[in-house]
This record gives sequence, structure tokens and C-alpha cells, in this order.
Amino acid sequence: MILDSKSPIGPLAEKWTKHKFNSKLVNPANKRKYEVIVVGTGLAGASAAASLAELGYKVKAFCFQDSPRRAHSIAAQGGINAAKNYQNDGDSVYRLFYDTIKGGDYRSRESNVYRLAEVSVNIIDQCVAQGVPFAREYGGLLANRSFGGAQVSRTFYARGQTGQQLLLGAYSALSRQVANGKVKLYPRTEMMDVVTIDGHARGIVTRNLITGKIETHAAHAVLLCTGGYGNVFFLSTNAMGSNVTAAWRAHKKGAYFANPCYTQIHPTCIPVSGDHQSKLTLMSESLRNDGRVWVPKTVELAQKLRKGEIKPRDIKDEDRDYYLERKYPSFGNLVPRDVASRNAKDVCDEGRGVNETGQAVFLDFRDAINRDSEDAIRARYGNLFDMYQQITGENPYQTPMKIYPAVHYTMGGLWVDYNLSTTVPGLYSLGEANFSDHGANRLGASALMQGLADGYFVVPYTIGDYLAQIGPAPVDTNHPEFAKAEKGVKDAIQKLLSINGTKTVDHFHKALGHIMWEYCGMARNAEGLTKAKGMIQELRKEFWRDVKVLGANEELNQTLEKASRVADFLELGELMVDDALNRSESCGGHFRLESQTPDGEALRDDENFAYAAAWEFMAENSPETLHKEPLVFENVKLTQRSYK
Repeated sequence: MILDSKSPIGPLAEKWTKHKFNSKLVNPANKRKYEVIVVGTGLAGASAAASLAELGYKVKAFCFQDSPRRAHSIAAQGGINAAKNYQNDGDSVYRLFYDTIKGGDYRSRESNVYRLAEVSVNIIDQCVAQGVPFAREYGGLLANRSFGGAQVSRTFYARGQTGQQLLLGAYSALSRQVANGKVKLYPRTEMMDVVTIDGHARGIVTRNLITGKIETHAAHAVLLCTGGYGNVFFLSTNAMGSNVTAAWRAHKKGAYFANPCYTQIHPTCIPVSGDHQSKLTLMSESLRNDGRVWVPKTVELAQKLRKGEIKPRDIKDEDRDYYLERKYPSFGNLVPRDVASRNAKDVCDEGRGVNETGQAVFLDFRDAINRDSEDAIRARYGNLFDMYQQITGENPYQTPMKIYPAVHYTMGGLWVDYNLSTTVPGLYSLGEANFSDHGANRLGASALMQGLADGYFVVPYTIGDYLAQIGPAPVDTNHPEFAKAEKGVKDAIQKLLSINGTKTVDHFHKALGHIMWEYCGMARNAEGLTKAKGMIQELRKEFWRDVKVLGANEELNQTLEKASRVADFLELGELMVDDALNRSESCGGHFRLESQTPDGEALRDDENFAYAAAWEFMAENSPETLHKEPLVFENVKLTQRSYK
């Protein structure tokens, strides 16, 4: 298959407007004849379901949580980007577009990124109208702060709870449509497979997580809004339930998976404290507006810190290395996440880490408190400071926070074209579940922007073009393909239950996470990736031979849920390694040790790797086939990324 991005021709600033005009429309009276399934009810899913129902479509929305309010979007803290230029500091749609392209290390599609920047301004108006309580200046105007990879203040925020407040706005819109009978909501229901008929997506197979009942649902189109796959690493900032299953099952039904090796390591997370942990906690990037990142200048001082012989406050300024400010004077502590994370790893690898394990750096607010007062800092970040103190037992107003990079976001995902359609007609992917906008590294505060852009302002236009072409002929679950897919799901569940091995699901998940973090984490090389591939293959064989899944299907069975998800992670992990092996350049969050500049920065190979890698599933236990979508840059010049 030749990958057609369907990017419109013409000037960049006119592409989206012309594309909307050239797309076919569905008559308002005919919209009620179409059914659409939305899987996932986070920001992308809730906004898409609400918008499509408002337009008149019949919508079914599915989530595995007990309420859409528990979607992982709620965990986003720092803010949402938009090119409003309220600060009059030189921002514009084009600058947001450029910063996003550059931040992604020139590995994203120009047309999609420009559209994202273009509709960002509408998102803020939409959310304010919904009542989202964005922070405001003294005079009542919306406030902004800065995030990494930008030299302007374009991030709108609601204290340290921006994701939660935006999700409540989308949830209110969704609830209105549920009350109107336009959306039927299925909570505690997990998608287990996609049903395709004649190559088109026509429904899904689900499992009720309370009763275990397997059901099928038919529709004219299916939207996957199921988030990212960071939990392949076991320890991440993702919610425990976050998984790749919906996207992976779609992949095995024909949807190409793009750039799986592009994973984001967030530089400001609470460090790992022991083997007992099941997840990690994010400390918002917004903290780097006022917090200064540093480690001692010498290994000897760091050793004294780790032994408890001295306190952070005992170290004089001349003995501190504010390494981001030293190396990147133009951006300082607000460099992009991949840059900040690699530098934190480097200073810790030198032996200058500041906690007992040597895997932490300081994020210090002493100077900001002296400059602006403790009350001012408390007003900006109070809930984040409280959360840190509750978890660590240390008061960040009095002593620096200890932070270290952790898996946070995945830029890879299902390949989609300009319409957000996967390679399976009728199957769309929105938000973090797709690959489209962030290249090899996402800028902070852009995940919320993409999720809401896709749901509120993109897919309501693009899905109409597809539906108008296929017509409103009813789709029902009596087609043989539904029974076939349902049987496949039941057989897979029975296979897991029948193994009756000796090792827990978490044993295999932790083992996989360790392999991924060690060999496909912040730094990668051919030798380590080759080793990891063999280790994952052996681990997967052991899983299917010796995993113990307790209970039965016809009940609430969280072990079975986990086992099904970990089985998919084991397959995804191998594809991530294959993708990282294939891409022998460094770019953004994908850092190959063999490809770096003399001063240790990511070194791209534009001649050989200026493409999106889209992988096609062929058969079980068979290598996947690589397809390449060339990335053409007509408006941005490809240069070595620099934040110095």
C-alpha cells in the first residue's frame, strides 16, 4: 500500500479551509441515520462524541473506567497551548507551528501541525464558554505561562489541574448529549477487537468488565481515542489502566502502527523509590518556569549529599551546577523535554545524582520564593507542592524537589492521514492514540491541545466526507464477521485462563518494563536493541507457557484484564525495538548513541530517515512490513535543532 497523507495542496495557511470546503457533507436530516462508535472518553473521545452527537449523529461511547471523568486526561497538570498572543510577546499561529515542528525534531507532517496551531485559538474560546476556570490576571484577562521549547508565553492553565478542568468541560458537553439521548454511554466496557467487513471498520467487540459478557456493536465508523502506550515500560506516569489493547487490536486488523519507538521521557517526575512501586508521579513542566535545575559540581559533594552528611542548602552557589542554564542560555530550564531528560541522565551517570540511588537532580525554588514570596509560589503551584510533600515527606518550600526523568507520553501511534483516518477505511484515531502531530518529541502543553483539536474541530468535519460516500445503509451485528471476531476474542480469553502457570501477570509486565527501560529508553544502541529483541521474544514464550490467570471470564477479573493487556504489550515491545533498530539516526526522544553531535545532542540523518515509519502487521510471530511516508518540508528549513 502507498501511504497517501491526503494533505491538501496549496499555501499552508489555506489548506484546512480549502479542505473543509472540498469535503463532502451529510445533510442534517440524514445525520441521524448514521451510527458512530467512540472508544475512549478522555479529552479526544469525550469532545468527539459530544461534537458528533451535537451534529446529529447517533453515538455510542465506550470507556473501561466507571466514569469518563476518570480518563487519564485528568492527570495533565501544567496547561494547554494556544497561539492567542495575549501577552503581545511575538506569538502567532506560524510560530506555534514552527515551535512544534522544531520541537518534534522535524519528524512530523507540516500540514497536520499547522492545522493544530490554527485551531488552537478556537479551543480556548470553546473551553471558556464551557466554564473551564482558566487562571486570570488581576484585571480578569486570561493568564499565560511558559513551557519548554518556546520563547513566548502561550500556555493557558488552571493552576496545576488543567487536564482535570478541561475534561470536566468536555464531560459536561458529553453528559448533555447523553441526557438528550444522542449518546449511549457504556462505562466499565473494554474494546477487545475491531470488526471489519470488506476492508471497512464496521464495529467492535467488547467485554463488560463487571460481568465478563462479550458483546458486539455495529456502526458506520469507529473512532479510537484510547491514549498512549507508555505502560509498556511498566513504570510510567500513566494511569495503571492505560494500555495499548484497542490500538493494537486495530493494528492486527490492518491499521498501520507508526513510529512506535518515539516515546517521551518527562524530565520532572518523582524518582523511583523501590521495587514496590506500580507507577510514577509527574511534577508538571510548569514548575520549570520558577524552579532551577541543578546538581553539585563535584562527585564528592554529591556523595556527601547521598550519605546525609550535608543538606542541599549547605552547598554554596559557586559549588552548584545549573547545567541547563549553563548549556542552553537562550532557553535555560525551559528546553524541550527530551533535552532536559538526557541532560539529567548524563549528570547522574557522572555520579552527581542527589538522592540515595544517585538517580535524581534538584528542582529548586529558593530564588523564586526570595524574589516573588512564598505566597506567590503557593498560588501558582500549591497543589503540586502539596502532592510532592505528601508523597516524599519533604517540604519543597524549604528544600529543593528531587526529580528524575520517567516515561510520560508516546508520540508514536496508529498512522493516520490528514482526515485522521487509519489505513482501515472507517477507522479513525484521535489524540495520543495516533502519531500525527508531535514528531519525535512532543512539546509540553501540546497533548491537551491535540486531543481537543482532534475531537472538537477536526474529526467532525472529516468524518462527514467518508460517511457521505458510503451512504446510510444500516449496519447490524448479524453479519458473519461479527460472530467470527467475537469467537476470536472468546478463544483468546480462554487460552489465557487455561495456561494455569506459576508466575503472575505483574512478573512479566515488570520484566518487560525493565528490558524496555534499559535498552529502549533514554539512550539506545544497536547492540542493546538486538539483545532486547531476543529477551522480549523469550519473555513472550514464557508468558504463554507459565502465566497464572486466576478466576473466570464471567466475573470482575482484573487479573484477566491485565493479562490481556500485557500480552499486547509484549508484542508491541518487540515492534518498538524493531523500529528503534531500523531508525539508526537520533531524533527527539529517540536517541541512538551511535548518532550524536560532538557535544552530545541528537544528530538526525535527513537523507535517509526523513519519513514516518508505518508498520503493517502480517501474521502472528512474523516480522512486520515497513512502509514509509516521506516527510516533505516546504515551509520550514531542515536544520540541526539548537536551544543554546
